[in-house]
Amino acid sequence: MDAPTVTAPDGDARSAGDEAADVERELLLQRTLFAGERSWVNDDLYSRISGGLVRRTRGELRLEPGASVDTNTYFGRFEASYWQRWTAVTDLTVRVSIETDGAVDVLVRASDIGSHVRTVDVARHSGDGMAVLGVPVDMFTDGGAMWLEFHAVDSAATVSEVTWSTTTTRPVRRAAVAICTFNRADDCAATVDSLASDPLVADLIDDLYVTDQGTDLVETREQFHHAVEEFGDRLHYLRQPNLGGAGGFSRGLYEATAPGAPGPVDVLLMDDDVRVEPETVLRLFAFAAVTREPVLVGAQMLYLYNPDYLLVSAERTQLDRLEGGLDADEFALRDQSVVTERQERRIDAEYNAWWSCVVPGEAVEEVGLPMPYFFQWDDIEYGLRCRQAGMPTCTLQGAAVWHADFYWKDADDFGQFFSHRNALVTVALRQGISPRSMAATLGRAVLRPIAGMQYGLAVTRMRGIEAFLDGPDGARGVGDGGQAALAAVRSERSGYPETVKLGVDALPPGVDVARKAGTPREDREDQVLAKRLLVQKLGRQRPGAVAVPYEDSDWWHVSLFDEAYVTDASQSGVRHRRRDSARAAELQKSLAALLARFVRDAPAAQERWRAAQDELTTRENWARLYGV
Repeated sequence: MDAPTVTAPDGDARSAGDEAADVERELLLQRTLFAGERSWVNDDLYSRISGGLVRRTRGELRLEPGASVDTNTYFGRFEASYWQRWTAVTDLTVRVSIETDGAVDVLVRASDIGSHVRTVDVARHSGDGMAVLGVPVDMFTDGGAMWLEFHAVDSAATVSEVTWSTTTTRPVRRAAVAICTFNRADDCAATVDSLASDPLVADLIDDLYVTDQGTDLVETREQFHHAVEEFGDRLHYLRQPNLGGAGGFSRGLYEATAPGAPGPVDVLLMDDDVRVEPETVLRLFAFAAVTREPVLVGAQMLYLYNPDYLLVSAERTQLDRLEGGLDADEFALRDQSVVTERQERRIDAEYNAWWSCVVPGEAVEEVGLPMPYFFQWDDIEYGLRCRQAGMPTCTLQGAAVWHADFYWKDADDFGQFFSHRNALVTVALRQGISPRSMAATLGRAVLRPIAGMQYGLAVTRMRGIEAFLDGPDGARGVGDGGQAALAAVRSERSGYPETVKLGVDALPPGVDVARKAGTPREDREDQVLAKRLLVQKLGRQRPGAVAVPYEDSDWWHVSLFDEAYVTDASQSGVRHRRRDSARAAELQKSLAALLARFVRDAPAAQERWRAAQDELTTRENWARLYGV
């Protein structure tokens, strides 16, 4: 497909390739929609009926006389603080199509960091036509947003085609979307079809890369064929070995920034199993097109099972504790309904996860492609690398996708190997490791599952530490993109019964449910851990089996018992944990030797990873892994 067409003020059409940088054009920043695309989405995420009788559809409002609606909602607000902080946008034009025999009041309202509300502009529109309001973006540095209020004064009215736009002389940027998938053919096909379902958004996308790394192929699904009809030769279906999320997302970046490809380009990385709000895609690309300097622009994550709830407003790391996914600000919303709560304070992110995140092509030119981590921490490392190179991340409020709730995923899986290996590599590359302090952190990470009778999990984490020390060329390194490590970890974990999810019928009849009581103080957790391990060594736990609900399954509680059936996070089964004193003693001995090795060898390992980074992130290395 040709580059997207833009229209200059005189009405002449120009292609993106011909668009001169000094020609002023109008850029659509977002639409105001009044309801979700699907019945399971709460329409109050888009608009609120504040009085009278109103019928809401996605694209229009029908108000009876005297009725009022506002869009001070998650998707209804224009998040002015983010636009003022990160983009060159200084003023907006709001257009509203109105049909009425009477008059409609249209108000642009605004908030600040303290949730104080002010009126920015007002228009009383009579009859059929377009209400046009001019809005400055000039008083939102620390927080606040803008939204619309509609009031049918004296007659029924229909409101539709609401847009927020600005003028710019920036060159048109190519918009690409990269989705990777592994045996989630139905989910991936539905995601691609969702992008095709909105004609304006579909037309915005110049290239859509779908990298299929599985055996259940997306191209066999009817919904995918529908998307092919919409996108035509703009949809690129790619097959390659299973290189995890890092390999799938990197392939999209690799293709979109290939030598000779038209530019500049922004690449939206998107998970295969999200449910897409197409408007989010429009907002991300529009924001990325007018940032003052190259910025990674991420969407937020709303829970799929609790679609009104936000995971976190923006994320940061604490590298010395190997932690990611932390609140970027103490005032940030987390696990809260965004129907009832508003995030007025601007929250600046350290990185954005790749459920949906725009990476500018300039980032690939400047810092290379992502690390071949397979998965886990690839998005964190890349975000930090770009940040250190002067390209920060903005997590844009009001742009989100729905993703399966993390709460429903059990941490006892093979991913813990990649999480620990890749986290250590990330700390080595981006900050530097303090060996003794990190050894203490790693010791806790292994001893806690030993106390909780999760011996397979403890081993999985130890293998991740070993793989870091062995370096990028080790047997569980990144030379093959992670496939050998994945196979080895899965094979070893199969020897630990508690790693296997059993059916609920595995629960013994009449087994007692053991709920936790209280939580140890954070500054005493090490003492509690030492005590639990000693009690286990002496065989003084409570005898007999108990059932432990997932929410009560903290290590310091499960470790009180000799045997426990712990509910899996998915709520579809249980994990059977049983004390094994010999195995626990063996693991503790191995851990002591490993931590001694870590203190001794971590500095050298760090240097090997640093020396290898530039080569690992080249197009040539990734091409070798892709087999192209």
